Amino acid sequence: MALRVFKSSTVVDEAELFARIQKGDEKALEIIYKKYYRMMTKLVVTNSGTEEEARDVYQDALVVFWQKARSSNFVLTSKMSTYIYSICQNLWRKELDRKKRLSNEEKDAVEVLDMDKPEREKIIAQCLDQLGETCRKVLMYYYFDEMSMQEIADKLGFANTDTAKTKKYKCKQKFDELVKAQYSEKDFLD
Repeated sequence: MALRVFKSSTVVDEAELFARIQKGDEKALEIIYKKYYRMMTKLVVTNSGTEEEARDVYQDALVVFWQKARSSNFVLTSKMSTYIYSICQNLWRKELDRKKRLSNEEKDAVEVLDMDKPEREKIIAQCLDQLGETCRKVLMYYYFDEMSMQEIADKLGFANTDTAKTKKYKCKQKFDELVKAQYSEKDFLD
């Protein structure tokens, strides 16, 4: 019986938690974090995500929720859990779209950097020489030295792997533009 009394005295309803968050009570945010952790991370894990990605998405969603809840004109029109869940869904969809773009870009890159012929090597080398030093290093490290994004980020002093991925993507686009502007498709045919 004592356990039951203790349990009911610690239960806080959503309206009270939301009011505390609006006032900047970080303890209320911790309660929400623990209360909905399993539900929110399950969303990501059951949709092709890892536990680590799920945790990151959930934390990002809570930051978004905190910022919105603390703004003076925000009105919560659904349950807090529903609102946070929708933020998690949107963040995870964006991440999946980003992963898909990067994956497609990497598949395309394999075709362009296929080096069966010495002429291809020469064309690729000439275009790489026209890129800036950072782009040249990023592409060389990735495609020729087969370094991971983490290794590239560390070696070039980027903030994180996402920065390295973005830089690689932009550099690859520049490289493709150089190749297309200077060479025709027949230059790559056997």
